[in-house]
Amino acid sequence: MAKKTELNITVELDENNLPVKMNWSSSDNEQKGDCKAMFLSLWDEKEKNSMHLHLWTKDMLLDEMKQFMHQVLLGESDTIKKSLNDEKLAAMLYDFAHEFALKAGILKNVE
Repeated sequence: MAKKTELNITVELDENNLPVKMNWSSSDNEQKGDCKAMFLSLWDEKEKNSMHLHLWTKDMLLDEMKQFMHQVLLGESDTIKKSLNDEKLAAMLYDFAHEFALKAGILKNVE
């Protein structure tokens, strides 16, 4: 029999349905935690398109969101490298993430 695990995400909303608190847990290894932002992407095989759920709490600071976005881009670059085995495509996204970090003020341009 195949092993199964559950990933649970709980989102508390305010009176305007804006996220104020989020937490996650995994049934597999009993890990859990709070988070201020999450991006969930799913591939719909039948429709051949992706579905996205992007949430962040009201108290997430702009600098935190910029850093989060930068790390998401770096993670996607790693995913392309590992799953597609495409070094050039991964490097293009990595370079974009670096440029994003410079423009967002996360990294300083050292010349």
